[in-house]
Amino acid sequence: MAKEKSFKLTYATMFNPPEELHSRFSEAMDQLKGDLGREFPMIIDGVERFVDEKFAEYSPINPEMHLATFQKGASKDAEDAIAAAREAFPCWSRMNWDERVYLMRKAADIIDQRLFEISAVVTLEVGKNRMEALGDVAETSELIRHACSQMEANKGYRVKMGKDPLPGFDATNQSILKPYGVWVVISPFNFPAALTGGPAGAALVAGNTLVIKPASVTTWTTALLVDCMRQAGIPDGVVNFVSGPGSTVGKALVESKAVDGLTFTGSFDVGMGIYRTFAEGDYVRPVILELGGKNPAIVSNNADIEDAAVGIVRSAFGLQGQKCSACSRVFAETGVYEALVKRVVALTEKLIVGDPVERDTYMGPVVTRSAYQDFQDFCAEIKQAGKVLTGGEVITEGDLGKGYFCQPTIAVNVPIEHRLWQHEMFLPITMIHPVADLDEAMQLANSTKYGLTAGFYGSEDETGWFFDNIKAGVVYANRPQGATTGAWPGYQPFGGWKGSGASGKNAGGPYYLSLYMHEQSQTHIRRD
Repeated sequence: MAKEKSFKLTYATMFNPPEELHSRFSEAMDQLKGDLGREFPMIIDGVERFVDEKFAEYSPINPEMHLATFQKGASKDAEDAIAAAREAFPCWSRMNWDERVYLMRKAADIIDQRLFEISAVVTLEVGKNRMEALGDVAETSELIRHACSQMEANKGYRVKMGKDPLPGFDATNQSILKPYGVWVVISPFNFPAALTGGPAGAALVAGNTLVIKPASVTTWTTALLVDCMRQAGIPDGVVNFVSGPGSTVGKALVESKAVDGLTFTGSFDVGMGIYRTFAEGDYVRPVILELGGKNPAIVSNNADIEDAAVGIVRSAFGLQGQKCSACSRVFAETGVYEALVKRVVALTEKLIVGDPVERDTYMGPVVTRSAYQDFQDFCAEIKQAGKVLTGGEVITEGDLGKGYFCQPTIAVNVPIEHRLWQHEMFLPITMIHPVADLDEAMQLANSTKYGLTAGFYGSEDETGWFFDNIKAGVVYANRPQGATTGAWPGYQPFGGWKGSGASGKNAGGPYYLSLYMHEQSQTHIRRD
């Protein structure tokens, strides 16, 4: 990426990037726009597969902009992909772990080399602004490298155990983590690079073979990531890529008894359905789920209001609120409530909503027409129950009227019993509520079925109390870079508690890679 040694792109540093990132992104976007409309195959056993039925991808920036065409796969394609992964498993899994690490580091390097090309695709198909898109792709290679580093740090997960006290015999005992077999990754639209490449990289480094199925609205990014892996020399059949509806291709993958493990990122309802269906196999199989959040920020009377307001706005409206970590609930002590609300509204009104291709845009469009309609429905509901201080409308005029553009929205006076305090809207809407004290704030913060991320602003002593009592997997204190968002591999492991996650181990952290392996205890007895 950028050669400036003083700058490392993360979600926390992206607000003041070097000029090179802007110029190279613009060049890549200009080139990409001249090559729209291509058709992409599925990849099964290293062979490009085209089928009769197709589906086209259009941009949420302008739904008349045809981005690319993909294959509308069927159950048979999913079954063939699983079979190819099964056939490739013995060779890939028995390869020395350091050889797999070498190939995956090579794939990460190629993703870095194609950073601007892939980021431009993310902007067009998701609607991310350029820095969010660059962060998504940069995070992908970092997640892959983190998995490689964990495999190296644990020396392939081979551990010598104690010797049995057996007179006349020599006992050799060791614990080895081995891959499961065929692993399925079903990835979401909002982070089509990182939430495809991250789990895929971990599964591959661990020695599993893969079938990848992306969200239908963001298939292009995944197609390019798979191409990077093939370019790195990953053998045929090790990585298989299928495209098409969740109702057919996704269903076939989830229901297949030939799949050994699965990673899904998406909504709570869909994830729980997958969890239950996957449990209907012949035996228990691992499933890694990340299922969204209803993420709170608590603001104490002792908070720095500017840091709190900046952090809340960045986390509420980055990627149009379509992050599972987005800050959608704020609980502020009464002593700072009015000042906080005033500053949050002022900052929100300064955000530029526009074409995410443009340099100064902060918020692009929401990803689909259904999300666009949901925004209008939620805002109507909020206006009946409380008060919208800013936003609350879709944009219908000018060029933006062609796309799915919504105003960033701050709401107050919504009764705390209202259902939207519990429901994940996944849109640029944040509600703020006053509390009498921090205990009340904590009770409300922990009151949902979710437990993904949370933020706090207050004194040093209060920060320790916050960490001790909050029930979430990723928590931040006094962070202007983002109240509830901005985790980065190796810095902030990312995963949720309660209804936000199934594994209890966070991606990009020290315990995640082992989720893709199971333990074998080996004992070898020799006579003295």
